[in-house]
Amino acid sequence: MAIGTKALAPEELDAMDEDTLVAELKKAKEELFNLRFQSATGQLESHGRLKAVRRDIARIYTILRERELGIRTAPGSSAQ
Repeated sequence: MAIGTKALAPEELDAMDEDTLVAELKKAKEELFNLRFQSATGQLESHGRLKAVRRDIARIYTILRERELGIRTAPGSSAQ
């Protein structure tokens, strides 16, 4: 079973353009900050969510880096 957000599956991340990926990355980082704050104050109910958000962030960074190296192609760009 994969850990992470179902909406951020690698197949769906592949279909996003770079601007959308950066926006998703920003949202995930904000959520991670909020979850860490809740954890520090003892208000966090779902500790598994921390791990899921960290993995989502890693997935986004991986896809961005693979596109930068030419391993993956962005949607709409033709592979040569």
